[in-house]
Amino acid sequence: TAGCPFHHRPSASCLTVALVEFGDYHPLKPIMVTDTKTRHGARKGSTSSSSSSSSSVPPDPLSSMLDGTDPLSMFAAASASETPAISRSRKEKEEEAVGADFEPWSSKRGEILARFTTTEKLSINLFMGSDRAPSPGSSAVSEKVRTRLEELDDLEEGSQRELLNLSQQDYANRIEELNQSLKEAWASDQKVKALKIVIQCSKLLSDTSVIQFYPSKFVLITDILDTFGQLVYDRIWSMCSDPRPLPDSFTVDDVNDTAKETCLNWFFKIASIRELLPRLYVEAAILKCNRFLNKSGIQETLPRLTAMIKGIGDPLVAAYTRAYLCRVGVEVAPHLKDSLNQNFFDLLGTFRQIGGESVRKQLALQRVEAPEYLTLYSPAISWILQCIAYRAPEPLLTEMMERCKKLGNNALLLNSVMRAFRPEFVADRATDFIGMIKDCDEAGFPKHLLFGSLGRSLACADPPESERLTILNEAWKVITKVRSPRDYVNCAEIWVEFTCRHFTKREVNTILADIIKHMTPDRAFEDAYSQLQSVIRKILTYFHDFSVLFSMERFLPFLDMFQKDSVRVEVCRSIMEIFINALTLEDERRSLALLIIGFIRMVSFGRDFEQQLSFCVEARATFCNLEPVLVQLIHTVNQLAMETRRVMRGSHSRKTAAFVRACAAYSFITIPSLSSIFSRLSLYLLSGQVALANQCLSQADAFLKAAVSILPEVPRSISVEGKLRSSESFLLDFTNNFLAMLLVVPDHPEHGVLYLVRGLLNMVQDYTWEDNSDAKVRVYVSALPLLAAMGQETYVYSVPKVDSNETLYGGDPKFLSEINKLCETLIGQILDHLKVLGRDEGTRRQGALAFSLFGVLLAHGDLRNNKLSQLAVNLWNLSHKHGHCEPRVSVRTLEFVKHQAQQPDMSHLSDTVQRLTLQSRT
Repeated sequence: TAGCPFHHRPSASCLTVALVEFGDYHPLKPIMVTDTKTRHGARKGSTSSSSSSSSSVPPDPLSSMLDGTDPLSMFAAASASETPAISRSRKEKEEEAVGADFEPWSSKRGEILARFTTTEKLSINLFMGSDRAPSPGSSAVSEKVRTRLEELDDLEEGSQRELLNLSQQDYANRIEELNQSLKEAWASDQKVKALKIVIQCSKLLSDTSVIQFYPSKFVLITDILDTFGQLVYDRIWSMCSDPRPLPDSFTVDDVNDTAKETCLNWFFKIASIRELLPRLYVEAAILKCNRFLNKSGIQETLPRLTAMIKGIGDPLVAAYTRAYLCRVGVEVAPHLKDSLNQNFFDLLGTFRQIGGESVRKQLALQRVEAPEYLTLYSPAISWILQCIAYRAPEPLLTEMMERCKKLGNNALLLNSVMRAFRPEFVADRATDFIGMIKDCDEAGFPKHLLFGSLGRSLACADPPESERLTILNEAWKVITKVRSPRDYVNCAEIWVEFTCRHFTKREVNTILADIIKHMTPDRAFEDAYSQLQSVIRKILTYFHDFSVLFSMERFLPFLDMFQKDSVRVEVCRSIMEIFINALTLEDERRSLALLIIGFIRMVSFGRDFEQQLSFCVEARATFCNLEPVLVQLIHTVNQLAMETRRVMRGSHSRKTAAFVRACAAYSFITIPSLSSIFSRLSLYLLSGQVALANQCLSQADAFLKAAVSILPEVPRSISVEGKLRSSESFLLDFTNNFLAMLLVVPDHPEHGVLYLVRGLLNMVQDYTWEDNSDAKVRVYVSALPLLAAMGQETYVYSVPKVDSNETLYGGDPKFLSEINKLCETLIGQILDHLKVLGRDEGTRRQGALAFSLFGVLLAHGDLRNNKLSQLAVNLWNLSHKHGHCEPRVSVRTLEFVKHQAQQPDMSHLSDTVQRLTLQSRT
């Protein structure tokens, strides 16, 4: 029904449940229940209380079935005065979601499944039949309550599934099948069946018959619980999403009554589960749903569930139940630290059970040793401590250490504490931890595991310098006594990093000798290649000087333990990579680069261009620190793009275009990694030319813009063969080549007329040139021929299948006007500079620059314009004014002008020639 989930038939005497607002309600929160009698003659629906009684202790919810009352209402009934109402005016603490620095449970799942395995046969017993108690009579129990209990008891009446002799993988597969069955039942609107599956799966967590597998069983079954919890939450959330979705930060006031009633119904169904363990797990799974009912529901529920766990007798089962409650608790309310702390303290209280008679009998029956049994607790304890230690202040670690001491330095707890808290906190107290480790009982939990945990922290954070040698000595005294080669190398591998970080080759050599001593007998090293490789990697991380590395007496004998060919090759490769990275002498790097470049040039895959590009990608990753090799690879890829276009011309055009774009992407990604600015500039220009030749206009545009953008990075001086030289000549060469290319590059439709030319000139204007330099003005002089060529109807050169500005603008007057304006600006800048040179006694520079501009006007200007013709004559005279112009050049230039004036269409030069005079030197 759409009303209250519990409905009673009218009778002379009935229970009336006082109305409680949804905002304050939780199905298990105490409410007032009043027994009333109906007055004779009263209007229907009207009641008055002639006598009332309230009980502060709720009766047994199951035995109450015998007296005809609603068991779930009675289960929830209690005095309202028991729990003070939380003041609505009190500002609730805002929930803070855990950050990215919190290691999620999902990252631990695979490790647990891989670590806790078994070869024993497993079983799954799912009892889906009726297990309800005999009914005292239909008249005594309300129809609504009976229906709910029967739904839970009868998924498929009388059915029972028992799967025996399952391997670990079979068990995992069956659990996954149950997970899928849960989803299918939910999707087909069989909600009760879905709940029944979850209940029966939760019951499996009470089975510790194959105890070594229990942590993995916990992981598999809680996956089902997580699925169920999310399905219920999403279902209720969707009921509140009409007409608009419910925000993530919703409040109780945003939830409609239908969704609240559905949520209450789920809590009532779960409250009717008879067994403690499944009732606890399933309610924990939907803990987040309390948000739909009550602002403080989660805050009130967590302590109650925490207290309920005390009713679980098996300490291992209880520990993992606490871990699950902490897991769901930290996901929905990470700020509620009190619940986390209480779970941990309650867990400490169960430690005395671990050594009790019941546990000893269980271990003897399953032939499990105490140390192995204790390791089963590690994932649960570590998770609880991780939740507690997350962003916890440093004093909390001190408190935990004190609690460890009160428990006689319980090794299992101590191990978990060291792994849960921040490495910096542990490293600062490393000496204290060593003292506590010494006092631990060796039989319960091996000390080398404790030193392994301590070593992991010290590999990430440094202890006080004065204590480091003592720490290493104390740790190695324990490690070297470990008899099992596997246990020994696992611990030694951890402490190698601490040794390399803080000590010299002498101490590292001693460690290597000890590892060889332990791993050589019975060829134990063959089962420890991964750990031994890790030792090598850690040594190479901290020792880059190969003269130091190979001076260690035990380094080469250590390498001799890698006798499997594939492993030996891998180790040698890692050493070679470090060697390449560690090279410091430029001659050695250059020599090595030349050898590699020679090899790259010899590699060919024929017409398999994609394989050739893949090779270049791998080579880039391998030789990323050798710049000459990277330069060669970029040249190779550009050649590959041109070759692809030539070979594939006319066929597979789309595929070819895609490949050329991939080549362009390779170059665009690789070029920024080069340290040489001029290598980057030249390769940007080259790659842009290749892209343009292949009609990849957007890629060409990107290369050219990248080149312009890095011009300000060009230093004023560069090292050439060990000597500092001015970079101006290199920069001028580049800008001239760049300007020459711009003639065939079409303007981008979104960036305006001549945007690349303007961008280059702006960069030149803003660049910090050397004092007394004419380089900037020389760039302006070089830009004038480009602008003159851009104003022609037909350009002097073009790129096939690429429309240049001559086609785009078609001689548009506005385009020509822009060119003329830019030319006037540049000429004005040049003339201003010539005036400055005249005042600063730079007459030689003035003459050379004036002659250069004269040559540009003569070759590219329209001297029929009287002003331009007069400017040319003035520049000629200025260049010869102080006698610095080379006579032979002047004579040849004048003869050329006279020859040009004799051409039919160049007669206007005759007047100009007459005004050009040569000044003889005296």
